[in-house]
Amino acid sequence: MPLYRWDEIPLEQLNPLVSRQCIHTEKMTVARIHLKQGAVVPLHAHANEQITLLERGRLRFTLAGEPTILEPGQIILSPPDAPHTVEALEDSLATDVFAPPREDWRRGDDAYLRGPAR
Repeated sequence: MPLYRWDEIPLEQLNPLVSRQCIHTEKMTVARIHLKQGAVVPLHAHANEQITLLERGRLRFTLAGEPTILEPGQIILSPPDAPHTVEALEDSLATDVFAPPREDWRRGDDAYLRGPAR
């Protein structure tokens, strides 16, 4: 049985304000997303169902045009193909779970995250 430790998973710097750690399995991707205050994940959508659990900080999560402030301990669901954006209102750490796995992340085909900091 595989055992993972976040402190042993490399941190991938996507832009000056956003980094992540990923575990890809056959059926899902689990990621820790590190967002510095002011970071913006631009509007995007994907075929994956997504659950976001905020561990610390505050995020403005806008899903299908409706903004929600996410506080530590809260969880939000993004259905497949739902357009959404995220803004870090303070330094934040979130855990995202995607099903099926984020194949675009495995390939590095995620330019929307790798652009300049906003």
